Amino acid sequence: MVWRILMGPDYGEGGQALPCFVCMSRNRPTSREPRRVHSSQSMIRQLLGAAGLALLWLLAPAAAAQSPAPAFDLVVRAPEPLQELLERNMELRRYREVTDLDDAEIARLIVLAEKDVRELLATQGYFRPDVAIAREPGPRTRLVVTVQPGERTRVSEARVEFEGDIAASTDPDAISQREAIRGGWDLPAGEPFTQTGWDRAKSEATRQLLARRYPAGRISYSLADVDAATSTVRLGLRLDSGALFRLGALRVSGVERYDPRLVPRLARLPQGMVYDQERIVQAQLRLSGSGYFDSAFIFVDPESDPASADVQVTVREAPLQKVVLGVGFTTDGGPRLTLEHVHNRVPAIGWRAVTKLQAERKNPFAQTELIDIPDEEGWRWAVLGRIERLDDDRLVTNSQRLRAGRFQQGDHIDRNWYFQYDRATVQNPRNVVLTPLDTGAGSAFSGNYIWSGRYFDNPQLPTRGFGVGFELGGGITLAGDRKLFQRTVFRWLGFRPLERGRLQLRTELGAVLAPSSAQVPATQLFRTGGDTTVRGYKYLDIGVPLPGGLVGPGRYLAVGSVEWQRPIVRRGQPTQFDHTLFVDAGAVADKPADLRARVGVGTGVRWRSPVGPIEAAVAYGVHSKKFRVHFSAGFVF
Repeated sequence: MVWRILMGPDYGEGGQALPCFVCMSRNRPTSREPRRVHSSQSMIRQLLGAAGLALLWLLAPAAAAQSPAPAFDLVVRAPEPLQELLERNMELRRYREVTDLDDAEIARLIVLAEKDVRELLATQGYFRPDVAIAREPGPRTRLVVTVQPGERTRVSEARVEFEGDIAASTDPDAISQREAIRGGWDLPAGEPFTQTGWDRAKSEATRQLLARRYPAGRISYSLADVDAATSTVRLGLRLDSGALFRLGALRVSGVERYDPRLVPRLARLPQGMVYDQERIVQAQLRLSGSGYFDSAFIFVDPESDPASADVQVTVREAPLQKVVLGVGFTTDGGPRLTLEHVHNRVPAIGWRAVTKLQAERKNPFAQTELIDIPDEEGWRWAVLGRIERLDDDRLVTNSQRLRAGRFQQGDHIDRNWYFQYDRATVQNPRNVVLTPLDTGAGSAFSGNYIWSGRYFDNPQLPTRGFGVGFELGGGITLAGDRKLFQRTVFRWLGFRPLERGRLQLRTELGAVLAPSSAQVPATQLFRTGGDTTVRGYKYLDIGVPLPGGLVGPGRYLAVGSVEWQRPIVRRGQPTQFDHTLFVDAGAVADKPADLRARVGVGTGVRWRSPVGPIEAAVAYGVHSKKFRVHFSAGFVF
């Protein structure tokens, strides 16, 4: 016997392949035409209705106790998981509640039930089952369904073909898209055939077609040719891509108070660009995350001209000004209160102004930054001023910073160049005799360039991928004898999946090259330790040892960390919590030969929350010989 499932264009909204369903329903009258009644009659009817409801409520337990028993018992004998499938989906279940079935009707139901069972088994790839339905007499009729499913049908051949532009195009992108669709086919030869798997494979192939270049693509033909005699099935699918789509001009609605150049410059969807769903999604995220718009929606009309498709951009503007009050706590700094004011369009210049105040025992600061709107290539001018106080329980460093430059934020790569003035003064509460070279007191002017690339699978909750960044800077000290200096920092963070969980690997290296007499300010030097660097040690506890048990900044930095993150399983399923085991190490010195690692080991629990990871950990400092509790929130690279 040969089963042939032949379908024409089976696509729904957006071209997605859709399964077929057979629906049965029973129509019953549910209402009557309204009639006009006198007001007193209406009141009487309402009172009688209320009394009737009360009586029904009182009699409900008795009625439930006297509810009629099922017309027959139903027993299914089949291998798992087919037994569960049949017990849940057989039509016979529905007829158990019909209490007035006679012998002839039960016999007719048995005949129909056999066909129903075979159709259910066919959805799981069993096309030659042995099905027997026996009727056993007794006080209540008992129907026993016995199933021997036989050999499961497997895919012998799966062919994916194309028509439209993608079939004839010699463009490398079109060729790679064809290969990706064929290579990612979900139901290859040798796999068991199921209706669900067949539908899923068609839907995934169509999704890959629609994701790039061809938003009007569809399934033009699909075939599942089942040979029950050999328990094999040949699959065929033809995808019609239609024409290649290129984006036309943006049609923007919803912009009133902000510069109309903002939307096209933030979206970065140039006219003539080949359609790419991922780039459109990223454009929406840039618009909604820019601070200028509360929401953004981009729609490319698949019915428009493929050579210049209409691109509709609808935005809802954010308020012109915003004030955010925050209350928090960190194990590094203790209780924290923050106040942030944002003005999205400062009068006269049109730039955004972001002012932030932080009240904290160890690290209070005040900062204001002015940011221009992006140009055609995404570059922005920015000016920043910051005053800060840093108390590490040993030294108190008061610093001022003024910065001006440009930055560019991309989907994966950020660039930033700027000129900066730094000044630091250091107080010594213990009155230990120290020099500016020990404490980092001084001032400097420098030019800097920062580059970072993020290649993670998820920007907020990464589980694989890596990020890499470096900073290059050079300048001149302004305190004491003026000396040239150069500063370099390298950072890397990677995630490597394992059979159970993943490894997180982190490293940071830094160096300041300058004459030994150069008074480089502390803001350009290095210290480490704390929640996000080397756990098991206090905030900035790792530095250059000074007299009196003090710790000063150094010119060389080395930090490394290895962390095993393993999902916590409950009832056989992974939860949103991870158990972590880690080893951190860090060192700071004024000479590379003096670098001595400070090691921390510990364990913790991380919650993969919707806004990013939140972690609580306990770490032991091998050098300090103390346990410390650490909390951290969010993911930033």
